[in-house]
This record gives sequence, C-alpha cells and structure tokens, in this order.
Amino acid sequence: MALEEFIDQLAERIVSYVKAEEDHSKKTIDFLSHSSRSKTTDIKLPLEGLGPQGVMDDIDEFLKQCIKTNRGEFMNPLWGGMNITAFAGELIATLTNQSMYTYELAPLASIIEQTIINRMSEIIGFSEGFGTLTTGGSNGNMLGMLCARQSILPSSSKTGFDGSKYAAFVSSESHYSVLMSANVVGIGHQNVIKVACDEKGRMKSSALLEEIDRSRTNGLIPFCIIATSGTTVRGAFDPIDELAEIAHAESIWLHVDAAWGGSCLFSSKKRHLMNGVELADSVCWDAHKMMGMPLICSAFIIKQPEILRSVCSHGDVAHYLFHEESKDFDLGRYSLQCGRRNDSLKLWLAWREIGDSGWARMVDDYCSLADHLEQRVTEDSELEMMSHRDWTNVCIRYNDNSGDHDLNELNAQIRDRLLKEGEILVSRSNIGTDVILRPVISNPSVTSDILDRLVEKVKNHASDIISGIPPSK
Repeated sequence: MALEEFIDQLAERIVSYVKAEEDHSKKTIDFLSHSSRSKTTDIKLPLEGLGPQGVMDDIDEFLKQCIKTNRGEFMNPLWGGMNITAFAGELIATLTNQSMYTYELAPLASIIEQTIINRMSEIIGFSEGFGTLTTGGSNGNMLGMLCARQSILPSSSKTGFDGSKYAAFVSSESHYSVLMSANVVGIGHQNVIKVACDEKGRMKSSALLEEIDRSRTNGLIPFCIIATSGTTVRGAFDPIDELAEIAHAESIWLHVDAAWGGSCLFSSKKRHLMNGVELADSVCWDAHKMMGMPLICSAFIIKQPEILRSVCSHGDVAHYLFHEESKDFDLGRYSLQCGRRNDSLKLWLAWREIGDSGWARMVDDYCSLADHLEQRVTEDSELEMMSHRDWTNVCIRYNDNSGDHDLNELNAQIRDRLLKEGEILVSRSNIGTDVILRPVISNPSVTSDILDRLVEKVKNHASDIISGIPPSK
C-alpha cells in the first residue's frame, strides 16, 4: 500500500469517526465484560506481520469498540469532547516527534510552550511566574509538594530528609493524587492530614487552623497546604483567600490543585471562585479537562521559578543535553522528565483560534447547561440534588420519597443500567454514605436535549427496577 493510499484510508476513518458523533441513534459504547471482550477480539501479536491492510482492519476494530468520548452523551469523567484544531496540533506534534528538553531539539515548540506558561501565569496573577507542562494534575500536585519541601529545606533534593516529621494539609474531598504525592515526596500517607469541609464541600479555614496546631503539638512540621479548586465529585472550590492568609501567617507553602477548576479564571462570572489564587505559591491546571485538549495537556505554574529550577537541578549533570549558552531557554531544566512530547502545540493552536474570549464563552456555556440540568432536577419530584453546585458537576439521585427503597442500591442499579445500555454515560460516586449519579459537563457536544434525555432515562430505569422489569438486552 502506497503512503498516499494509507493516509487517505486513515483520513476516511478519522472523518467517519468524528461525523458519527452527530448520529444520536448510535451508542456511546457497546458494553462487554472484560472476559467477553478479551475472548472475542483478536489481539494476538503475530510472528509474521499482517501488513498495512491488517493495520486498517485493526484500526476499524478499535474504533468500533472504544468509548466514543467525543459524543455529547459522554459525561462520565472531567473531560470529553473533540476539539478538531487541537487534534490537528496533536497530529502535527506526533508527526514532527520533538522532545521538549532542549531548545536545540524543539526550537519553535519551546517558544510556544514558554508563551503558554507565561500567559497562564499572568491569568493566575503570578507576574514573574513560570512552570512546565506535565502529565496531569497528579504530577502537578506532586511538583507542588516537592517545591514546598524544597522551599523549607533547600538541600533536601541532594541530602534527602526525614519525611516522617512533616505534614501536608488537604481538603477531606481532595483528589487521591495527594496520597501519591506524599508517597513520592517521602512524608507518607499518614502525614497527609485531611481537613474537614463545610456543607458545600469546601475546606474550612477554622478546621485548618485547628489541624495545624494539633500537628505541631504532635511534633510534626507543617510544610504544605493544598487547596482544591474544583473537587472531583462536587466541583467545590476551597476559599483560597482565607487559606492564603493562614499559609502566610504560618509560613506554609500554599499549592492550589486547579486541575479541574482552573478554567474559571477566564470567566468574569466565575473567576471569583478562585479569589486569592495570586497569593498562592504554585498552581496546577489541566487544559485536557474543561478546555477540551486531547489527553494529555496540563500545566504546573510556580510563583518563584528558581525553586522549581532547584527541584529539577538533577539535569545539570547531563552535559550531553544541557549547555551553559542555552540555560535560559532549555525547558528540561524545569521538568522532572527528560524525554517529553510536545503537548503545547495543540493548546497554542486552539488558543490562537478562539482567544481568551472563546474560553470565557465556553466556561459560561457549560455552566448554563449545568444550570439547566439542575433546574430539571429540582423541579422533578422524583429527583434531587445531592450537593450545592458552583461548577459543572451536577450531583443527583433518584428519590421518589416513598421510603420504600434502599436509595443507594437503587441508584447504583440505575447507573449500572445506564452503563450497559451504552447511550448516556455518567459516573457513580459517593457524598458521605450516599450513592449519587454525577454527570459532568465539559464537552462541547453536550446539549440541553441530551440532558433532558438523561433525566428521563434515570426515571425510566428507576421505574423498571422498582417494578422488577429486567434490563433490555
């Protein structure tokens, strides 16, 4: 098969996949168990290659079986949808296959990434800030904790430290990656102190002060506070301004996990949710979540770049990569990674296409759709909101108020039927001991009609479960 024919056939499949999103009669996923899928799909690695046509056949099979994350009915995680401009950037980044450790090997890509990091620093309010693109919020939170350690113990990256004496403070509803960060940094899970939240899911500043005092009484050294801007389940925003006041008074590093909620900074209507972020020391922000970039595209931004540079100083020994004359623009000096793909091009192209104002409209449109769903739920006697809502997480459950059902079991079954039906995908989670359904709106293909269909599906599945009607095959 000639190169041109191969690319033409590939392009046909790409266009077909993208256009299929418009057909709402198609499923988002054809559900199969792991064992069934493993048995019915040919995934063996052959001794003799299958050739280019075999490649096309395998691509067809993969596209058939994958979850169609570009569909508006996909509202399960904190990401989804398709940005065709960003897809073009992803394609060109892979085509050119540059690595981001030196300007020498990625000249324009390095300048583009610097431009993005500088602009995100400005939006946050870090006038002299800098940072790096990372693999996601988990990596960003780890970098925040590493920089906090470096700030309090500048020699720790070289001499090590006894992490058992240090404490980090997070919201009780924070992302699980803070535990990974504690493991990597060396303080251990038990020294991650979870601070109580209010009824809206936000860290209570009064409880934080109590936990800091208690930790010191127990012989620990507080070194890092992690505020969450957009919690995973409720989409709650911790009060950064209050936490920053405590952090500064107590000389503790303040990192903000804005992986999910950082995009609120574009919106004049929602920016207040992160009031005080300019007082933080570091921030992580995922462009592959609400901004709709293909995975992965995430930024770690720090107010004092020299601290991140110190954390990453292990690269100084790489004389085969880094040279004195390029020290000011080799991005590998600000990254824990060596080989690192060009994740900035797709974001740069998308940003150049729509500008700050386009991102602001996107945020406001998503929030308006979430308002629509919340209104549908609150007006329906068989549904209820399970949490206050500031962002586009809509936490709901079925409850006909009859008192005749185990609501946790009922809502778990509703979600199971939605998943196996394969049309509209939402996640199942918990708030306290309550099982909830959590549709998240971060997908440009979501419409009010899809949200209305979700409401009706939840109610219909509940009615069938209560009546003992088995799910349709």
